[in-house]
Amino acid sequence: MIEDHRILHGVHVVLRPLSTGDLRRCVKWFSDPQVTQFLGRAGPVTLAEEERWYHDYVRHGDEQIFAIEIDGRHVGNLGLHKVDRVHRKADLGIVIGETSYWSRGYGTDALETALRYGFDQLGLNKISLDVLEGNARAIRSYEKCGFVREGIHREDVFKDGRFLNVIRMSILVREFSDRRRPAA
Repeated sequence: MIEDHRILHGVHVVLRPLSTGDLRRCVKWFSDPQVTQFLGRAGPVTLAEEERWYHDYVRHGDEQIFAIEIDGRHVGNLGLHKVDRVHRKADLGIVIGETSYWSRGYGTDALETALRYGFDQLGLNKISLDVLEGNARAIRSYEKCGFVREGIHREDVFKDGRFLNVIRMSILVREFSDRRRPAA
């Protein structure tokens, strides 16, 4: 794992490294059909599966997973995956597992915080993500943060008895920097 134990502060969220104490909440979220309908994963997970995933994650050097906290409550996770130091790029994934925190701007705040970190601290040039075509709320949030559509992975995920397209989106450091500059 990339050694970085910083706490990242957004406007309303705090991103801190995910820990083993967070895994029971993750199991709850990843077993909730309301949450997983927007994720590429199939059915529920067990605590043992989540613990195995976490131990594999700790051994990898190309990922950073953060717990998203609001007022000290763990409400979701955000990860920078496949961090490529040579080509200066990474993939991003986010889930707000506590559904009562949906549509309140917290995901967008977490994304902006992670983008600042990825571009300013890690020196990345590009951050990409994949999103299921029917996840309109997430797509709006990504576009609000400056992500643009790169393409579509046609019928890339089989979920609920049908194939779904996956939209590939990304943002470049110069696009993010341009958004932060005040208009002249």
